[in-house]
Amino acid sequence: MAPDLETGAAVQGAGPGGAAATVLVLNGPNLSRLGTREPEIYGTATLADVAATCADAGDALGLAVDVRQTDDEAELIAWIHQAADGRLPVVLNPAAFTHYSYALRDALAMRTAPLVEVHLSNPAARETFRHNSVVAGVADGTVAGFGLLSYVLALRAVAALLARRA
Repeated sequence: MAPDLETGAAVQGAGPGGAAATVLVLNGPNLSRLGTREPEIYGTATLADVAATCADAGDALGLAVDVRQTDDEAELIAWIHQAADGRLPVVLNPAAFTHYSYALRDALAMRTAPLVEVHLSNPAARETFRHNSVVAGVADGTVAGFGLLSYVLALRAVAALLARRA
């Protein structure tokens, strides 16, 4: 099912057991510009490609994925609160919020389910200001530098963490 990226409509995936755990795949500022924004760094894949890749990975892992993107810090934090209240795991590409959003970090510290930080590029191999993540300290782990594969690996990590907790 194709996602509605503006409303954050769910991209559903369910494994052979039927009901699937829902994972929020949240994307921060400027990621709606994927495909045209600095393709030499981020590649030519679009946000729709990210959503389709996550849907396919979710199907294979028995997860329902709900892919969303916002340029608004308050909206992203509201989604994090929703995840904490619903005990929903999160794959998060905080984009530029990675480096300075203490409000986002504090919201993430309230999480009640697995959290994996994800980046298309490798921030540690880029400008010095990108080397610090205020999110990393409250995440289960970070996957970075593998393009679209970063999202697949993050969803695999979420699935493994959920299986471990079951």
